[in-house]
Amino acid sequence: MSDSVTPMLVGLFDDLPDAQQPIYAKLKLAITMRINSGAWQADQRMPSEAEFVKALGVSRMTVNRALRELTAEGLLKRHQGLGTFVAEKKSHSALFEVHNIAEEIAERGHRHRSELLVLESAKATVEEAMTLGVRTNHEIFRSVVLHFENEQPIQIEERIVNARLAPDYDQQDFSQHTPYEYLMSVAPMTEGEHLVEAILPNELECQRLNIQNFEPCLQIKRRTWAGDDIVTVARLLHPGSRFQLFGHFGR
Repeated sequence: MSDSVTPMLVGLFDDLPDAQQPIYAKLKLAITMRINSGAWQADQRMPSEAEFVKALGVSRMTVNRALRELTAEGLLKRHQGLGTFVAEKKSHSALFEVHNIAEEIAERGHRHRSELLVLESAKATVEEAMTLGVRTNHEIFRSVVLHFENEQPIQIEERIVNARLAPDYDQQDFSQHTPYEYLMSVAPMTEGEHLVEAILPNELECQRLNIQNFEPCLQIKRRTWAGDDIVTVARLLHPGSRFQLFGHFGR
């Protein structure tokens, strides 16, 4: 390889697994691996398409497709007239799956901790009863947990729980494990639904998330079932600047 080759691109394909893939897909994987390993840092300027073509001997169309798709997926960002840059890594969750936030954060190599803000036993209001599919005054638990990623607040988790299905919920130490872990152990989820929307948080939510009052948030309302019974209804609130949802669809 010539000395004139951009240093960022030296050995780009060397660590790829030996698999049959289109060239653009191999290029996407190679770039993703460099970013995830930390070799390429957030806000670092990417080589130009011409530099990719020269260094790798691939077509400009291949490079353009790889960079365009990585930009759409949030790994890269483009600034008109300036070029393409490595994007700030956002927290993300799979859109059609339910995961333990502590595990998601650990998988990114970051630290998770949580603060329990509310944990109480109560009688279901009319609205709560309708949402949980129980009678009014049915015993429920309410909790509010604030989750942190590397000491930055990333999610407010508000939850109501059917006490009949999770009787010891109010005895748990949610600074040591998450509500998800306990609920999956006593009433494993068989079905779930999501409602996702962008909202403006109230003043208290802004304080808890340490954001400005004009910053939009991503709200996920989730219900999960064990068999025919609704176990829990959760409202998950994330700062829009620190979070994204990701979904993959088969052909």
